[in-house]
Amino acid sequence: MFMPVGTQATVKGVFPRDLREMGAQMILANTYHLYLRPSDDLILRKGGLHRFINWDGPMLTDSGGFQVFSLSGMRKLDNDGVTFRSHRDGSKHRFTPERSIQIQHNLGADVIMCFDECPPSGDHAYVKDSLRRTHPWAVRSRDEHERLCAHGPSSNTYPHTPSLFGIVQGGIYEDLRTESAQFMTGLNFPGYAIGGLAVGENKPDTDRAVSWMDQLLPIDKPRYLMGVGDPLDLLHGVARGVDMFDCVLPTRLARHGAAFTADGRINMRNKVFEEDERPIDPSCTCPACSTHTRAYIRHLLHVEETLGMMLMSIHNLHFLLTLMRQIRASVNEGRFTAFAAKWEDRYVGQPA
Repeated sequence: MFMPVGTQATVKGVFPRDLREMGAQMILANTYHLYLRPSDDLILRKGGLHRFINWDGPMLTDSGGFQVFSLSGMRKLDNDGVTFRSHRDGSKHRFTPERSIQIQHNLGADVIMCFDECPPSGDHAYVKDSLRRTHPWAVRSRDEHERLCAHGPSSNTYPHTPSLFGIVQGGIYEDLRTESAQFMTGLNFPGYAIGGLAVGENKPDTDRAVSWMDQLLPIDKPRYLMGVGDPLDLLHGVARGVDMFDCVLPTRLARHGAAFTADGRINMRNKVFEEDERPIDPSCTCPACSTHTRAYIRHLLHVEETLGMMLMSIHNLHFLLTLMRQIRASVNEGRFTAFAAKWEDRYVGQPA
């Protein structure tokens, strides 16, 4: 499945109703951002994320680690955790594995993540040293999670305690990925994320690292490739044993005028679409394609009307969710390889 990202407790420009209607199975929220505003304590008082945003489906929260470690000059790392300053107002904060898990329990998600470091992948020595922090932090995350679970759910929005996923790091290095996968699977988490592979490395390196994971992670537990949302990356990930994906890409591209179509990505701001009476994608059944033309949506984007960005976001998400439904059907029917080859041949052809 592909999981739309609701960083600030909302998928940008899309109503929860629209997400339900297009078949979103699970959505994400961001621990770092929600901790800063409005605060996990406030969300807990409001009954947890599900009630706060009126979403009755499953939710996943990240640990906040990626956002904290992306602050580079605004944070200080040690073996116990990380001290950082808010990107908004410069205020000082500290995350440890225990604090990250506490915040995620307060938010009330169904799947939560271990606190980890997401290191730059180009330095083997640094990535190896990073595992010496990430692995003990996974143990501490698990122990804090089990302690909180012993006291029951912290929100009244769901009758169960959340599932905690481990995160495999190791950059683009097979020896480190193997070491991390073996350590994480030894902790027997109910699911495993593959982290650190959407941070600037090239596609061949990503594909190789995911292929290693296919041989190392349990086949009877979900595998989650973090931060990946390009249609071809979804196909390639599934071919290498991945089950779950998330990314801000579809809505971010939408806000800049880029649309997914069965014939490749197009820029809806281009003048060639000024009088185009076709929908964004003639094969798509989303609300944008069912009711509006390329010409109209291009106009909305050029005059910076919010509706244009909303329609584009709905379309791009609908496109990916439809693709994942088609992938699931092809897997269940034993025809994934043929489906993927045919789909990719068309997508990488001449754009519409």
